[in-house]
Amino acid sequence: MRKGLAAVFLAALMATLAAAQVTTWEIDSAHSGAHFSVKHMMVSTVRGDFGSLKGSIQIDEADISRSSVEAVIDATTINTRVARRDEHLRSADFFDVANHPTITFRSKRVARSGGGGLQVVGDLTIRGNTREVALDVEGPTPPIKDQRGNARLGATATTRINRKEFGLTWNRALEAGGLTVGDQVLITIDIEAINRTAAPAPAAKKQ
Repeated sequence: MRKGLAAVFLAALMATLAAAQVTTWEIDSAHSGAHFSVKHMMVSTVRGDFGSLKGSIQIDEADISRSSVEAVIDATTINTRVARRDEHLRSADFFDVANHPTITFRSKRVARSGGGGLQVVGDLTIRGNTREVALDVEGPTPPIKDQRGNARLGATATTRINRKEFGLTWNRALEAGGLTVGDQVLITIDIEAINRTAAPAPAAKKQ
């Protein structure tokens, strides 16, 4: 009987320790962003970003391959600092935000990479088209505490996609040859995340 109780206790203890090694981090939208750059008329680079990035990260310290990432970008918040161009990008020629208001990423595999970073492979969905992409991740940084006692960490992820694979096929030929918009798009995601595994203790009230 005692051996049976000991086995149950040990199993519960191991499960508790395993759970303690997994932390949940919420992406802080106010300090995170998704940015992109693409060639214009084959001579210059247009850069833009999205104003809303949300999501969560599960980090398994014992086995990083069991970690995961989910992120949602509000496609309606696209900003290239030219209002007329942004309206065109929101239209059916590009992101078609009326029918596809969000861009999503859900990880499938996480692995260590050279230089101490990570490679996160997952499904990127734009305009209803889903393709597997690999994000090269610098970080995450060691956690630090903010003024309220929350643990925070940061990371930067980059990838390159062919926009046509996601249904962004609009273009216009140039008289001298070539096209107005390049096919290759560089994406950079800067993330600051807050540990939501355990909330900090509330501050004591003054008497």
